[in-house]
Amino acid sequence: MKTRTGALAEKRVLENPRRPGGPPHLALCLCAALLWNGCGRGQPPDVAADIAGIRAIDNHAHPVRVAGPGEQDREFDALPVDNMEPSSDPVYLRSGAPGILEAWRALYGYSYSDMRPECARALPPLKRRAMEREGDGYPAWVLDRMGVEVMLANRVAMGRGIQPPRFRWVPYADALLFPLDNAHLAARNSDRKAFFADEDVLLRRYLQEAGLAVPPATLEEYLTRVVTPTLERHKQGGAVAEKFEAAYLRSLEFDAVESAAAATVYARYRAGGAPPDDQYKLLQDYVFRYIAAECGRLGMAVHIHTMAGAGSYFEVRGANPLLLESILNDPSLRKTNFVMLHGGWPFTREITALLEKPNAYLDFSAQSLLLPPAALAATLREWLEFVPEKVMFATDAYPYSDEMGWEESGWIAADRGRQALALALNAMIRDGEISRARALELATLVLRGNARKLYGL
Repeated sequence: MKTRTGALAEKRVLENPRRPGGPPHLALCLCAALLWNGCGRGQPPDVAADIAGIRAIDNHAHPVRVAGPGEQDREFDALPVDNMEPSSDPVYLRSGAPGILEAWRALYGYSYSDMRPECARALPPLKRRAMEREGDGYPAWVLDRMGVEVMLANRVAMGRGIQPPRFRWVPYADALLFPLDNAHLAARNSDRKAFFADEDVLLRRYLQEAGLAVPPATLEEYLTRVVTPTLERHKQGGAVAEKFEAAYLRSLEFDAVESAAAATVYARYRAGGAPPDDQYKLLQDYVFRYIAAECGRLGMAVHIHTMAGAGSYFEVRGANPLLLESILNDPSLRKTNFVMLHGGWPFTREITALLEKPNAYLDFSAQSLLLPPAALAATLREWLEFVPEKVMFATDAYPYSDEMGWEESGWIAADRGRQALALALNAMIRDGEISRARALELATLVLRGNARKLYGL
């Protein structure tokens, strides 16, 4: 039965004021309704139930490994956001946010009708029993309740319970962009100070894995002895892509730079001293394109954060996906597939135009967690009407708090993502753009087919 809220949401997607040409004329809508009823068909059947039954491939998430007594997993993110200065949290990430109660019920059998403290005390024992019962299979058990067959695990390293075939690895490459003194970049604000400290730790780890204590003397040696071997180790460890969180650290505008210019900066500051921002950018841009080319050679995709990010200091304009256009247009990088994570919000129309690039893909991770289904549905409809073969389902499951861990955030995002997809496809059916059969084809592409083809799963 369609509720008033559901009807209003579907009306919003049907009219979709963001589409070229504006909302359909009222007379046309009435004629379409009469045609449906006149043919004895009534409203076209809802595809939501079919969508709910499709096992998905989650293109981007941060699952937490199984931990023993006294252990804590901090490798679910190279730049954890829990050390940032306070900011104004979106409504859907606040304590008691919509969806959390439903997630507790679906995952752990929470039986209370609200989240008052005296009731919420029942959750930790329920969660603990599930973890103890499932053991190392607990993360896969969570995926089953999310309706997810495979999750791409964006982690520093895989771990206990986070293993193939249910989890596929996506490690981090940002630290490789910053091999010099990062003190000047870290001084920008408190968030970047914490982030560059984390990147310095990860770079030392990559150097140690390469048998080095410090970066080698020349840029050529750095690329051949550190960068390429790191990427090759990741590939050998099962990685299907490399992840860049660069928008938290700098703009996504990675220009084409001559190797000599980059080598000069590296040689000048490798021994010490923080390089000026404009000179350091030359080196970062060159290394980024080198990494992207190597990923293409190794058969790994490049994942890039394209969305307004966490924290009060995040520079939103620096995450505009249009800044990546020169990368996508570089003939030397056409063998590398780029996945723009989070669908570029708030630049969702700009990112739509980039889907014509042969090596450009996107997912809607985080949008299904932070936005109501009707808002996401309008964006999904634009993408599906343009280049549907480039659009992928994802959750961005993340351990935000004890109240909403990676399990709850993943379940909520998966549920809302399916709702949004159903709203978009139902509206397209009603507008006569697609048949029901084509709607289910599109749903399968978005939920699993596009990712399966991209990564060869």
